[in-house]
Amino acid sequence: MPTTPTTPTTPTTDPASTPPDKRPAIRRTAPGPAASGFSSRRRRRSDRFVLAGLVLFSAYSVFPVWWLIVASTKDQAGLYQTNGLWFSGMHLGANLRQVSTYNHGIFLHWVANSFLYAGVGSLGGTVVAMAAGYGLARFEFPGKSVVFAFVVGSFLVPTAMLTLPLYLLFSKIGLVDTPWAVLLPCFVNPFSVYLAKVYTESAVPWEVVEAARLDGAGELRIFVSIVLRMVSTGGATVFLLAFVGTWNSFFLPLTMLRGEQKWTLTLGLFDWTGRRMESGVDFTTLVLTGALLSVIPLAFMMIAMRRYWRSGVAMGALK
Repeated sequence: MPTTPTTPTTPTTDPASTPPDKRPAIRRTAPGPAASGFSSRRRRRSDRFVLAGLVLFSAYSVFPVWWLIVASTKDQAGLYQTNGLWFSGMHLGANLRQVSTYNHGIFLHWVANSFLYAGVGSLGGTVVAMAAGYGLARFEFPGKSVVFAFVVGSFLVPTAMLTLPLYLLFSKIGLVDTPWAVLLPCFVNPFSVYLAKVYTESAVPWEVVEAARLDGAGELRIFVSIVLRMVSTGGATVFLLAFVGTWNSFFLPLTMLRGEQKWTLTLGLFDWTGRRMESGVDFTTLVLTGALLSVIPLAFMMIAMRRYWRSGVAMGALK
C-alpha cells in the first residue's frame, strides 16, 4: 500500500521560552532626516513661543516700576504735560528733599515705623511659625489632625474679615493705637505655619533628631541647634513673605492706629493721595517719590535673602 510522503516540519519555539542571549536582535531604524527636521522645527517654534511669553510677562511686570521711576524724576508741569513713559527733566533730587523735609520729616518717621512693624513682626512670626511647623511635622499628640485642619482653614479666611474682631478684642484690653495692635497679629500667621510644616517634613531627617535625643540633647536645643539650621531656606522664605505682607499691610494699621506719628508708610502715602495742593506743595510728586522709596527696602530684602535660596538649592542637589 503506497504511503504518502510526509514533509518534515520544523519545530516551533515559543519566544518567551528562548533564552535572552539566543533571541534575535531587533533592529531599530533611526528616524529619517525629514522626521528629525520636523521635530527640530517644532521644538524651535515651541521655544520661541515660550520666550515670547516670558518677554511679555517680564514687560508687564517691569512696566509699573519703569513708569514710577520716570514719574519720580519730574516736577508738577512735566508730570502732567509730557509723555509718562519717558524723562522730561531730572528733578529727582528736589523731589527727594521735599519728601524728606515735608511736615518736619514725617515721611522718615513713617519709614521707621514700617521697619519696626515689618522687621519685628516678621522675625517673631517666623520663629513662631517654624516652631509650630516643626511640632506639627515631627510630634504625635491627640487632636493633631484637627489642629492642622484649623491651621489650613485659618489661612483660607481673608485677613480683612479678622480685623474687626481683633479691633474689638484689642479695644477691651487697651491695645488700640499702640504698636502691639499691629505686631501681635503679625506673630501668628497660619499660612507660614503650613509652609514651615511642609518644608520641615522634607528637609529634616528624623534619624538626625533621634540621634540628638540619644546623645542627651533636649527638644529646645535640637530645635535651635539642628532644626533651624536645616530649615534656613524655608525660614528665609517665610520671613520674606511675612515682611512683604506686613510692609504693604493697609487695613490693619488703618483700623488700629490713630495718630500720624504711629502710621506706617502705606497709611501716610494714602493720606497724601487725598490731597492735591497745600501751601504750595504738590502731593502728587510726593506720593510718587515716596512710593518709589517704599519699593527699595523690598528689593534689598529680596537680594539679601538670595543666598539662602541658593544654599538650599545646592543642599537639595547634594541630597
